[in-house]
Amino acid sequence: MPHPPPGVRPSTAGPTTGPSPPFPIRLSGPVVEGFGRGSKELGIPTANIPLAGLSIGGHSDLASGVYYGWAGLNIDTQGTIIRPPQEQTNSSAAETPPPPAAAAAAAAPFLSSPEPQSAEGRSTEEQQKKKQSSTVFPMVMSIGWNPFYKNTVRSVEVHLLHTFPTDFYTATMNLLILGFIRPEYDYDSVEALIKDIREDVEVARRSLAREAYAPWKEEGFLMDFSGAEGKDGVVVDGVGKEAKGERL
Repeated sequence: MPHPPPGVRPSTAGPTTGPSPPFPIRLSGPVVEGFGRGSKELGIPTANIPLAGLSIGGHSDLASGVYYGWAGLNIDTQGTIIRPPQEQTNSSAAETPPPPAAAAAAAAPFLSSPEPQSAEGRSTEEQQKKKQSSTVFPMVMSIGWNPFYKNTVRSVEVHLLHTFPTDFYTATMNLLILGFIRPEYDYDSVEALIKDIREDVEVARRSLAREAYAPWKEEGFLMDFSGAEGKDGVVVDGVGKEAKGERL
């Protein structure tokens, strides 16, 4: 396994005109426990998803290395899983008894009928509901064998460019991969590894801030959790699959 080449690294990755094939790549799955090294040893926490998503989505030949893009999760900025608005409404309705018939009748003259919505209006409303039940973060991710740690299985590890006070296992994460930063390398020391990862983070941040990449944050896929599976499921391009026998 090669070591990092000498010299100054490029400040951004990917063409300035926007993602080029095979990007964007869409991948989704539940957040699962990994090796536990990200926070403890590297100070760079990761949110991992099942490796099976790559093979199921036809991306098993995706080169090992570091990638960047956007990640949508059904959590808030504190890491708390958000219930969809519909579930919240149903819960409130179940807990609050309906008003007496007389009170409802008395209130009727003061209640106006909702105006009919256009298709565009409904689309906007649906988009707003999705935004209320999700949060989108910039991310940098590693796909590979982590040669420094001599892993025996390939892993998919995602570092979100946000600090969370708690873990959020079982949350669903939608990944929109927009570009490739660098190949996978081996390192002589953990300090050298950390230094390169921190530079990966800055390259991802600068790359995503460009005009052709920032708007992808609004991609509907990132905020759509209607196809989310259970703890062991993965969803690729909107198709739910089951991940078995994979370890991260």
